[in-house]
Amino acid sequence: MARLTTLVLPALVALTPVLAAAQSKGPDYPNRPIRMLIPFAPGGATDIIARMIEPRMSRALGQQIVVDNRAGAAGNIAVELTAQAQPDGYTLLVGNISTNSINPILFAGRTKVNAVKDLAGVTKLVAIPNFLLGSPRMPPALKEAIEYAKARPGQLNYGAPLGSYSHLDMLAFTAKAGIQMVHIPTKGAGETLTNLLRNDSNIQISNVASNIGPVRAGQIRAYAVTGAKRIAEAPNVPTMAEAGFPGIGSDNWNGLFAPARTPKAVIAKLHATAVIAMRELEAEGVLEKRQTPISLSASPADFDAYVLSEMRRWEGIIRSNKITID
Repeated sequence: MARLTTLVLPALVALTPVLAAAQSKGPDYPNRPIRMLIPFAPGGATDIIARMIEPRMSRALGQQIVVDNRAGAAGNIAVELTAQAQPDGYTLLVGNISTNSINPILFAGRTKVNAVKDLAGVTKLVAIPNFLLGSPRMPPALKEAIEYAKARPGQLNYGAPLGSYSHLDMLAFTAKAGIQMVHIPTKGAGETLTNLLRNDSNIQISNVASNIGPVRAGQIRAYAVTGAKRIAEAPNVPTMAEAGFPGIGSDNWNGLFAPARTPKAVIAKLHATAVIAMRELEAEGVLEKRQTPISLSASPADFDAYVLSEMRRWEGIIRSNKITID
């Protein structure tokens, strides 16, 4: 308890003026429940993060935040619902690298909204590493798994939400490995994991937070992990670079968004509240246990700039590889 108080108290003290300023400038917000949309099915990293911050933000705001999973259309359904909602702070979105930086490129002209233009960033929350995974029936070593796949062109599958970072990263991996696999679209990491456990998919990239339990239990195989270094919970799993695939694989960031034109005072209050909630989770060790490293934005404007930079990065990758979604 002493450690928790030591870590959380300075964060609360530092952010109290920000929270107070946001309260004094803004309307009587919130005075009714808030809906927090999740663009994927339950069980994935985005859903996990939302459900971790919900009770803390609800308590701090004095109103219940209701988590609402609206999976489908590669996350675009939840994005559209948020963008088209009243810009009053009562509809929020926990989005991620795919929904808010990749989809605006891949689905340009196919959706009713633009996730960059029609949403306002509140703060980045976490940046989660990913595993390159194998199903229980796949060979235990990556080199053997690749040889196994090469001997069965077009017969093996991988699961990933359509157009997601994991989908694009798998395209890059299979090209580099020289293997041919079939993509099975999923609604999120929860469904992706289920497919892998059932051997309905064979090799895939998915976040550490959703998969660390089955990896620890030996239910699925972890061939490599994204990021610059190995993770403490799976020290024997090499990085993608160590496994011979440098530059392939992304970290899955998640962030909080509101409709564009939401009053700045409301955005500021949400930012301060979300930051405090995340600092509490960090101090309690919840994030470390869940393998969801904290990654906060200094301000909503900083988060908007980050999302835009991410979109431009992915645009270069997508254009150079001539990736399209049919």
